Amino acid sequence: MDSKDFDLQDDYKSPFNFDSGVNRNYLFLSPRLSNTPPDSPTRLIDHLKPEPIPEGEDAAATVTVTLSEEEQEHLRKELEKVEEEIQTLSQVLAAKERHLAEIKRKLGVTPLAELKQNISKGLQDVAATNVYKKTSETLSQAGQKASAAISTVGSVITRKLEDVNIRSLQHSISMPAMR
Repeated sequence: MDSKDFDLQDDYKSPFNFDSGVNRNYLFLSPRLSNTPPDSPTRLIDHLKPEPIPEGEDAAATVTVTLSEEEQEHLRKELEKVEEEIQTLSQVLAAKERHLAEIKRKLGVTPLAELKQNISKGLQDVAATNVYKKTSETLSQAGQKASAAISTVGSVITRKLEDVNIRSLQHSISMPAMR
C-alpha cells in the first residue's frame, strides 16, 4: 500500500459534531461571576446543599429556632451538667496540684533541683539518640584526623628546624671565627 493512497483525514472522525453548533451544556463561558450556565442542573444542586453551620453566638441563635422546646430543655440540662463536670474536674486538678506541691516540699524537691533533674534527663535522652551517637562519632573521628594532621605538620616543622640548625652549625664550623 502506497502512502499516497492512505489519507489520515479520511479515517479520522471527530468526537464533536461541529455542524450542529456548540453544545451549551458542554462548554459555557460567562462574563458574569457565575461559571455555571443558567439552565445547568448544578444550579439545582446548589439549592439542595445544606446551609453552613454558624459558629459562636450565631450558632446558638440558629439552633434554638430549629429545636423544639423539649429538645432545648434537654440540651440546656446537658450543658449545665457538662459545665458542672468541668468545674469539678478543675477543682480536683487544683487539689491534686496542691498535693503534689506539698509532697515535693516534704521531699525537699526545690524548683531548682527539679530544673536540674529535667535538664539532666533531657541531656541523657539526647545522648541516647542515634543522631547524637553518629554526630559524636563523626566529631571524634574528625578530631583524631585533625590531631594527626597537626602532629604531622609539627613533625615536619621540627625536622625543617633541625635541618636549618644543622646547616647553620656546619656553616659556622666551616667558616673561621672572625674576631
